[in-house]
Amino acid sequence: MASARFFSSSILVTIIGLIASYFIGIEFSGPKEGFKTVFFVFVLSILEISLSFDNAVVNATILKRMTPKWRHRFITWGILIAVFGMRLIFPLAIISLVAHLNPLSALSLAIYQPTEYERIMTSVHTEINGFGGFFLLMVCLKFFFDSSKEVHWIRGVEAFLSKFGKIEAVEIGMGLLFLLIISNYVDAHHRLDLIIWGIAGITTFICIEGLGEFLQLDTSTINNAERASFGMFLYLEVIDASFSFDGVLGAFAITNNLFLIAIGLGIGAMFVRSLTIMLVELGTLNKYRYLEHGAFWAIGALAVLMIIGTFKTVPEIATGLIGFIFITMAFISSRSYVEKIQK
Repeated sequence: MASARFFSSSILVTIIGLIASYFIGIEFSGPKEGFKTVFFVFVLSILEISLSFDNAVVNATILKRMTPKWRHRFITWGILIAVFGMRLIFPLAIISLVAHLNPLSALSLAIYQPTEYERIMTSVHTEINGFGGFFLLMVCLKFFFDSSKEVHWIRGVEAFLSKFGKIEAVEIGMGLLFLLIISNYVDAHHRLDLIIWGIAGITTFICIEGLGEFLQLDTSTINNAERASFGMFLYLEVIDASFSFDGVLGAFAITNNLFLIAIGLGIGAMFVRSLTIMLVELGTLNKYRYLEHGAFWAIGALAVLMIIGTFKTVPEIATGLIGFIFITMAFISSRSYVEKIQK
């Protein structure tokens, strides 16, 4: 099968990761726990893939506009940032800030006091979900509030939303309005945290968008095309970071071992990267015209669930399934469209 070649590196990383998790289980939990931790890592990898499948489609829409050099950097540098940065270093950085510990002490806490590590991580779920949720909401609204958008999947809704794209910065106004409404549902102790981190997510989107527009002012030369690709690379990394927040927090339902979480989510991130490259190389998005739309609907749904998660528990299965459902429906609609125009 031709598409199998895209997943060879992911399969290799999976094998290495599962072997490593076996020995980690023996080291931390005893000689009989190795296979149990292998199972935990397997479940974590499935969790990450299910939560980030729509991320792969969005990545592919941006990646296909990048130069070959920056595509390669996204695969190499990007995966290092995704696996080691967001799945390992990022949680430790949070522990350092919240518990006022230096990085080594935070690592020691994660290794030798995993219950306390879990408690601290989950205690800042309002801030994490607020930032990631509102950033992803901006990404979603930017796509649908586009007056130049000609292809519509859910036509009645998408055509209506695209008309609002004529209003300057409408997605920012809608995001701030939504933040104001949602803040009334959060308990008073966390309300200010949500507002601050929600605004931070919206501001990060504005900065990344502004940088992207600046770098893409003129792509007529090779140097400018490389510069524009750099802006898209940064945009992809922030999107990936926002997607990873939900997975990092959700992983505690399975294990509180920092290394097992990093390995499991890292394996999932590798498969998402492989899927992204496959979608670009095989031109899948060109063939299935509504797949991109399904991904942005899924991003919008994930963003709303993350925001709701700041004041109400949302099952991980819900965030995973909703993205899968939107992508599947968009794929079926795309197939139907292709069959229709071929008749």
